[in-house]
Amino acid sequence: MSYPLAAVMMIASGSIHAVVNAIVKGGRDKMAARAFTDAAAAVILAPAILFVPAPAGAWGWLAASALGHAIYLYALIRAYQVADLTAAYPVLRGTAPLVTALVTIGMLGEAVSAAQVVGIMLIGMAMLLLTIGRHIGRAALGWSLLTGVTIAIYTVIDAHGVRAAPTPTSYIVWIFVMMGAVVLAMFGIASRGAIFASLRTQWRPGALAGALSIVTYGLALSALAIGPTAPLAALRETGMVTALLIGIFALKEQVTMQRAGAVLAILAGAVLIVGR
Repeated sequence: MSYPLAAVMMIASGSIHAVVNAIVKGGRDKMAARAFTDAAAAVILAPAILFVPAPAGAWGWLAASALGHAIYLYALIRAYQVADLTAAYPVLRGTAPLVTALVTIGMLGEAVSAAQVVGIMLIGMAMLLLTIGRHIGRAALGWSLLTGVTIAIYTVIDAHGVRAAPTPTSYIVWIFVMMGAVVLAMFGIASRGAIFASLRTQWRPGALAGALSIVTYGLALSALAIGPTAPLAALRETGMVTALLIGIFALKEQVTMQRAGAVLAILAGAVLIVGR
């Protein structure tokens, strides 16, 4: 029962993740929006440090993850500053499961079935298909690809870290608290303190996104603690289906055959992965 449960958690994580990214992208100051998101998550979970065991055996993974997340978030903000969400998001999310699979299966020898490999490839290619015909400049493409690669890197790191910690909850609490401090400091320095001028107007969406980020990545880490890395990482990208549904029904965006085909490919890939 552990794998089906992990799959459900990862699919739910993907859907919530799309909402968090929409909130960050919608902020007038993207850097401030992301900084307040991570700071809010840290504030929410900081008291839990008193009630969870110290992550003995996972400190190295936590440090590596903090570095990976810092690079990821900087690249993500730069991508969102120069490209639309619907152009950048499929590239960065489509790249991630393919690189994750290459590392965990090709380099680390993680065991997966042939059906799961096909499912991973389907999801990755379908996500990238969503960018065809959309305007995305060279700089935006570069930042989006870098973001996708760093997502894969921290996913592999966190999969090992959450398994090395005494409990998944311990790792989850500590990674959010550490990331809140790192991201707020990093973006504060990068903006020379300018992000704090946006606090009055952006703290509410930041608090909401922070709470949701705890749910989305908490679910992802809990899933990785009990299931294989590559297939579960690919399943998280089914959140693009949620993003497209929001665009269609809430934003009244046009549905093309290309978009419909990509969604069906994502769903087919998910079925292959879950079915194993």
